[in-house]
Amino acid sequence: MDLALARSIVTVAAFVTFIGIVVWAWSGARRERFEAAAKLPLEDDEPQRPRGGGVAAPSDHGSMR
Repeated sequence: MDLALARSIVTVAAFVTFIGIVVWAWSGARRERFEAAAKLPLEDDEPQRPRGGGVAAPSDHGSMR
């Protein structure tokens, strides 16, 4: 086996692997899962509850004395 044949085999194997990944990713069985994952960056996190019993204390930030 010469070097050119080995390179050709590796190229064909990589291309077949790429096509397999594309078919796997675009198959209908995974559509809902991928759509849910695509929306994750746009969803809000759970709201933060203030510390100290749930009542927010007034802030002195920005006031001049």
